[in-house]
Amino acid sequence: MQPERPTVATHAGTVAPGWAEIEAGVELDRYADRSRGGSAPMLIKLGLATHLQLSVQTPVVRAPGQVSTGIGDVVVGVKWRLVDDAPILGDFAIFPSVKAPTGSTSAGAGTGTTDVSVLLISSHSLRSVAMDLNAGYTRRSGAGRRAPREATVWTASLGGPARGRLGWVAEIYGYPATSGPARSDSIVAFLAGPTLQVRPWIVLDAGVILPLVGPQPRAAYAGLTYNVGRWWSP
Repeated sequence: MQPERPTVATHAGTVAPGWAEIEAGVELDRYADRSRGGSAPMLIKLGLATHLQLSVQTPVVRAPGQVSTGIGDVVVGVKWRLVDDAPILGDFAIFPSVKAPTGSTSAGAGTGTTDVSVLLISSHSLRSVAMDLNAGYTRRSGAGRRAPREATVWTASLGGPARGRLGWVAEIYGYPATSGPARSDSIVAFLAGPTLQVRPWIVLDAGVILPLVGPQPRAAYAGLTYNVGRWWSP
């Protein structure tokens, strides 16, 4: 298993060649003005080579103030692990991705922009605790009216075993302020919750997201990671 849920961060690990995993979940958001929203993301991961993984993701979104849900934008990316156990960097990977404007802008499910992103990933093992550090940059098409033309993200995530099959994760992450017509204030938030390995191929997760700085909504989430099995023999 190589679960990337439930944190915003991802790790440098990749699914074994020929194997596939599905990650799915639901998040319920409550904003400061008491409006509510939510999303149900789904991610398919496929091991292409020993250090290469294809990821395809699309969410179902209910934007705050909307009464209907819609399919969100599709994101396709490739995670490439460049080194293992390197000094300072640990396991280091890059994760370029492209988001297509497939979601409905009228329903608030999509931004109507084509996004090109790159994420830098550094993963370390601190005895039984895993630490993942991410830094990312996104460039969007359009005039910046629906979404900022440039955006960045940073994350620091920790996770490990608690007792038996029960584990834990905790993360702090941030989206620095953006500029332009659709500018947004800085966001810093904290995420934490338990994980449960039901079987060697199924991991469940749940928890909460709490805002520390900016307009991040309070949220609760739950989901699973499922190892589908080997699709072909590399």
